[in-house]
Amino acid sequence: MYLCIRMKTKTLKRDKVNIITLGCSKNMVDSEVLSAQLHANDIEAVHENKNRDHNIVVVNTCGFIDKAKEESVNTILSQVDLKKKGKLDKVFVTGCLSQRYRDDLEKEIPEVDAWFGTLELPLILKQFEADYKTELVGERLLATPKHYAYLKIAEGCNRTCAFCAIPLMRGQHISKSIEDLVKEAEGLVRKGVKEVMLIAQELTYYGLDLYKKRMLPELLHRLAEVKGLEWIRLHYAYPSKFPLEIIDVMRERENICNYLDMPLQHASDNMLKAMRRQITRAEMTDLIHAIREKIPGICLRTTLIAGFPGEKEEDVEAVKEFLQQHRFDRVGIFSYSHEEGTSAFDLRDDVPADEKEKRAQEIMEVQQEISYEKNQEKIGKVFKTIIDKKEAGRYLGRTEFDSVEVDNEVIIHSDKKIPIGDFVNVKITKAYDYDIEGIVV
Repeated sequence: MYLCIRMKTKTLKRDKVNIITLGCSKNMVDSEVLSAQLHANDIEAVHENKNRDHNIVVVNTCGFIDKAKEESVNTILSQVDLKKKGKLDKVFVTGCLSQRYRDDLEKEIPEVDAWFGTLELPLILKQFEADYKTELVGERLLATPKHYAYLKIAEGCNRTCAFCAIPLMRGQHISKSIEDLVKEAEGLVRKGVKEVMLIAQELTYYGLDLYKKRMLPELLHRLAEVKGLEWIRLHYAYPSKFPLEIIDVMRERENICNYLDMPLQHASDNMLKAMRRQITRAEMTDLIHAIREKIPGICLRTTLIAGFPGEKEEDVEAVKEFLQQHRFDRVGIFSYSHEEGTSAFDLRDDVPADEKEKRAQEIMEVQQEISYEKNQEKIGKVFKTIIDKKEAGRYLGRTEFDSVEVDNEVIIHSDKKIPIGDFVNVKITKAYDYDIEGIVV
């Protein structure tokens, strides 16, 4: 008598997760942390997978302004469409949009397998029958090129700016400890990172919750001592009650870039008051002078909003005058987005969309001229430059005065091969509105 055993010939295919990140660098860090946790649980995870050989997608959404929300919803719908066609098994959604509109989205897009908020990483892992590994705190699988990374020093925000929905999506300010951040920076350096960009919703508030005082200067000193960390860059500093000790540390420490990203949002006192920015135009002027007095060559980047409720032509003119007076090195501008749940939502959104765009364009034209003139002044000078990539037979890099994606690039011509992530000295030979060009010396 023979016992017939039928063997299963089909083997179970292992899950492969593709993470799509939308929005800001803070979301990028969250995606990198999720990747590391999945890998530690023996689940393959990739960022923005071009090979399309994954069967699960996690969309990390942005809910900051209308355009970002629209992009997030369209991305979710495109992934759901792939699922309907049998090309995906599951679609999960996390991030700011999901945090803010989960109930509505669940009804509108029922094909999504699960929705998660901004601080629900352990719950996402449960979907994969994976454990949240606390020993991995600070560990990330970088989605950026290996020579630079973002370092998120805090989560959430306690500010009450009238236009901003971030506290609704990210909660109150929570600082990471100095020890954890130093350990994370050391881990990044071991992976080949040479430049870190410090990010938070608001850098200057760092430490008030943990240490009962502003501790960004102390954190900068500690990070500057991390061996192998060549550039440290500061993003998103709030101007009201700005601690000038930050600039003192920047001046003392060679590896802290002479670069400060300080969103001012407007330059008209009426608008600053309506936006609840807790600062006046005169105070901003004094602050800019004080910073430049301490570090004359510092690169100042700011962000502005056009079309806030009640904005008049004279308010727009005030912004243009302010830009011409202070000649910022870098400027970004948003059209105002009317966000429910913010205090500005009670105001009438009285500037038409096309007028907001027109005002934003006018302001950027002023800045374009300033940027061109400042770049012309760089011709003949030599700058230490980090090589980010090679495209179309030329190298693209950045000086200490330029952050990733948002600022100028240096177009570099060289007959010799330069490894990506290396630093070289570049003599500037040509200058344009937003980029400069040069040769390695």
